[in-house]
Amino acid sequence: MSTRKRKEKAWYALFTLPLVLIFTTVVIVPFLIGIGYSFVEWDGIPANPKVFVGFDNYAELLKDERFLASAWHTIEFTVLALVLVNLFGLIFSLIVTTKLRVRNAARTMFFLPNLIGGLILGYIWQFIFTDVFKYVGEKTGLQSIFFNWLIDPQFALYAMVVVFTWQMAGYTMIIYIAGIQGIPDELNEAAKVDGANLWHRLTRIVFPLLMPSFTICLFLTLSGAFKIFDVNLSLTKGGPNNATEMFAMNIYNEIFGYGHYGLGQAKAIVFFVIVAAVTLTQVVITKKREVQF
Repeated sequence: MSTRKRKEKAWYALFTLPLVLIFTTVVIVPFLIGIGYSFVEWDGIPANPKVFVGFDNYAELLKDERFLASAWHTIEFTVLALVLVNLFGLIFSLIVTTKLRVRNAARTMFFLPNLIGGLILGYIWQFIFTDVFKYVGEKTGLQSIFFNWLIDPQFALYAMVVVFTWQMAGYTMIIYIAGIQGIPDELNEAAKVDGANLWHRLTRIVFPLLMPSFTICLFLTLSGAFKIFDVNLSLTKGGPNNATEMFAMNIYNEIFGYGHYGLGQAKAIVFFVIVAAVTLTQVVITKKREVQF
């Protein structure tokens, strides 16, 4: 092996090994410890013993109606968020890649909500739903639309979808912009010469060539929606009547609220498997639809 290659490997190891060590310490080791906790009954107090119960925790979570309800709430939320985030992100990207004079300001405005932390975002929208909506409803007479969404079980879930969409659409917009700008102008120009209208250019050229961007955005939206916790905590706290308690909040409440560390860890492992299966399936499906140009 030449001296140059040895130096390259040394530099590679210098920058890689610390990251591998941190990832192993922060992610891999706690994950393996969590798997072990899922087979015991424990209240989280170090002085108290851990009783091995095998797969009893996994059997118990299947009978937990509240956990199953949170699973359904998470699926419903994820489907709505997946559609709306990517729809608005794509629309925003198409708007700001035109010759619009204010396109740079529009990019900033659309992306700005993503810079706000989830907890703060939840508190901001909590004020909007409880006070602003109520005020607008009283002034306009449209109280069937403008009322406190957070006190209605169904509308509280829609409120979370609105907040998540408002936060994530700008982020997906940036990824779609990168994909649109990577499409050769010659393709669109040739289609225009052949008489293709805007809809045909979008469906026959832009969208097929945006599949790599769709793969990334769908993955980020799916994983983010499944794992949502901060907005759930600050906006609804899982209410009303647990109607918006998502997967992550249910696990958090099980461990830190009720002190059921073993059962909570079993739920976390099941949660991890579900998220991994759904996101990997989505990546495989969308990867197959990507085209080269």
